[in-house]
Amino acid sequence: MQASPFEALFARLAQSDFRSRFRLGSEEVACIERRGMAVIRRHAEDFVRRRLAPDGRQTPMRGHPVFIAQHATACCCRGCLAKWHAIPAGRELTAREQRYVVEVLMAWIERQSAR
Repeated sequence: MQASPFEALFARLAQSDFRSRFRLGSEEVACIERRGMAVIRRHAEDFVRRRLAPDGRQTPMRGHPVFIAQHATACCCRGCLAKWHAIPAGRELTAREQRYVVEVLMAWIERQSAR
């Protein structure tokens, strides 16, 4: 597996008791296997665009691999994005910031899927 450009971020997140407890379970892995990574990526893009970008509504804790990834990577709300990723709250995410968040989420999901 190729090294992720997010290794430093993932190392910092691993130091958090809360963030480090998140893992993909068998249901989420089965979801990824059924739908494929391209579909999961589209879901991540949609969730980020519709839920996180405008106002940072809190992300559910379960129910989809992307939701778990959002909590594991501190991309779950605008407060966490500000604290962990230095993306200011109080405004919409730019297209570039949305792409960044999706890349972080997908890198984490790919790491989890490889386990």
